Amino acid sequence: MILADTLTLGIRIAPMGAAMTTSTAGQPLIPQPPATVAALRQAISQIAPASLPAFTRELDQAADQSRQGSDLAPLQRFVTQWAVYVHIQRQPEMAADLRRWEDAAESGDAAQALQAASQIGRILDAAHAAIGLPTR
Repeated sequence: MILADTLTLGIRIAPMGAAMTTSTAGQPLIPQPPATVAALRQAISQIAPASLPAFTRELDQAADQSRQGSDLAPLQRFVTQWAVYVHIQRQPEMAADLRRWEDAAESGDAAQALQAASQIGRILDAAHAAIGLPTR
């Protein structure tokens, strides 16, 4: 699976841009919120407001898929995906590392892309573990 331009299911980590909070060196911008739609939406509005349209669009898609299939799995994947996104995005250094590796994965150099994919996987696995989810 190629991870360039994606964070697990389609979110690229965006530059912090107009984030409303700042962090002390090495400290998260905000505490990790509970893995609920409301808490994740609030966190995103604080640390990555430019991602709110994608959050809303993907929530609507997951809700539609869940209704159509009478299955909660799409909503569970949505919450997991965005909890991982928030975990990474609330830590500017980690988010910057991920962006650098995503850019490297797009370089066209096969060896560099392979190394980038490995590092992206490491970051995602660490984020999953940090929020109590099984690694991929």
